[in-house]
Amino acid sequence: MRYLLAFLLLLTLNTTFAQDTSLKTKVSGTILNSVNLLPLSNVNVININKVKGSTSNSKGVFEIEASVNDTIHITCIGYQSLRVRVTNDWVKNETTKILLTEKAIALEEVLVRKYMLTGYLEVDSKLIPYKENYSYSISGLSKSYEVGEQSPKAFSRVMNSIFNPADMLYNFFGNKPKELRKLKEMRKDDTVRNALETKFDRETLAALLGIDKDEIPEILQHCNYSQTFIETANDLQIMDAISGCYEEYKVLRKK
Repeated sequence: MRYLLAFLLLLTLNTTFAQDTSLKTKVSGTILNSVNLLPLSNVNVININKVKGSTSNSKGVFEIEASVNDTIHITCIGYQSLRVRVTNDWVKNETTKILLTEKAIALEEVLVRKYMLTGYLEVDSKLIPYKENYSYSISGLSKSYEVGEQSPKAFSRVMNSIFNPADMLYNFFGNKPKELRKLKEMRKDDTVRNALETKFDRETLAALLGIDKDEIPEILQHCNYSQTFIETANDLQIMDAISGCYEEYKVLRKK
């Protein structure tokens, strides 16, 4: 009888401890430079699973909503990005130290003479090629389709997208419904949006969507965005573009 009571007591304590651990919804940490151990401020910290964001303060400290096994994506200009898994120990201790390593960037002398400019406006205006972004308008449709070039290939891509859009979009969105549902959550969190607005490397966006960043240009091309937009837009603009295209896909799929 005594052994049974001891077992029940131990089971109750374990259950209570597990419940207390699961109730902890926030973790904190201090981000430091791995070389001199100085705190790093304005570091972007994003929980990929919960699509929540945070930034480190002047002391390198951040706090973010997280549970055990969530993945935290940490990025800072000039430093290697880092992914950290939330462990039981981190949740129990509530805080931890995270070291970021500086990127090794070698700056070389660059001679900018792509178009052999002379300094005379009348001459240079003829030397620099002018690239236009073309869009096709179809009678009866409410919007035009941007393609970035004027060629039969571009025109045929637009036609395929217009007359067989569901099949085209399914190739990109049909296999990733869980990841792409995050788009709505990403648009709600101001910290995540602010972080994406300053980025052009597609790394954080790809991590949030659970795709390879090389897939992003292909998705946008099939959503009829020009090459200029794909190359120059920041990650927030790219996210909004994919989100809009995904909403169109869902409407087409229902029809």
